[in-house]
Amino acid sequence: MKKILLFILISFTFQVNYSQENYTINGENLNLKTEVEGQLDLLWNTFNGNYRYFVRTENGNITELKNTKDTYKTYLEEYKTTLTELTNGLPVGNLKFRLYNLKSFIDGYNASFNSSYDSVVNKSKVKFRLGFSAGITNNPFVGNSNNVKTPLIGVELELYEADEMPRHSGFLQARHAFEAKKFDYSTSEFSLGYRYRIINKPKFNIYGQVKLATVNITESTFIDENGMKISTNETAFDAPIIFGIGSDIKVGKNSYITLVYSELFAVFLDNQGNFSTDIALGYKFNL
Repeated sequence: MKKILLFILISFTFQVNYSQENYTINGENLNLKTEVEGQLDLLWNTFNGNYRYFVRTENGNITELKNTKDTYKTYLEEYKTTLTELTNGLPVGNLKFRLYNLKSFIDGYNASFNSSYDSVVNKSKVKFRLGFSAGITNNPFVGNSNNVKTPLIGVELELYEADEMPRHSGFLQARHAFEAKKFDYSTSEFSLGYRYRIINKPKFNIYGQVKLATVNITESTFIDENGMKISTNETAFDAPIIFGIGSDIKVGKNSYITLVYSELFAVFLDNQGNFSTDIALGYKFNL
């Protein structure tokens, strides 16, 4: 199983990125991705962790969209004036300086010129990521006197804002902690949770997460006070409020390596005497 998961992880890592071209703009040589093509084209890329956006007209002129700050750290929103001029006064309103918003704006402008224009914008405000992970756990909220660590595998579906750098997301997760020779306990857990990205950069993020509700199907064997070997199989629903932290590291256009410490502490579950060890390494990609 571990070899299969490793093979899947490595295979998914090699994905095709955006097609890119080199441009010389105001004496600066830039490698840019084409996001929208039409009456106006939208070009972009990240440089030193910052997004830069450019608009190309039909005659090939390229203009950078800027959003600089003044001495009082107030954004000047020059990009709105530029787009108003390029679109003959199309209202910019509360247009945000983000890839998805700029893409939608230019896509809408292009569609107004050509009824056969093929929109490139996903109108849904929610997108999805699928992830796989493997790691170890000492089942911190279960009696484990010898602090035995056992293998852990998981799969999750993450729902996030239609934004190139979403801060908020929810997730549906299924994971299984295996039994060990010295710890005859295993559990399959299904959980619903929420994440907030505290540090949110183009290439990586660090987030806090909370599991709001869980369903656990457990199997265990123990010796009772009479020396009898007892096997149990139980299903339990909880709202444990389990907190954890994690990080996503971007490795392709739509793919991420993830590292998550899932079960640091819980509000409604007691730690059973061992410092929490619940760490998983994984891979996830946009659907």
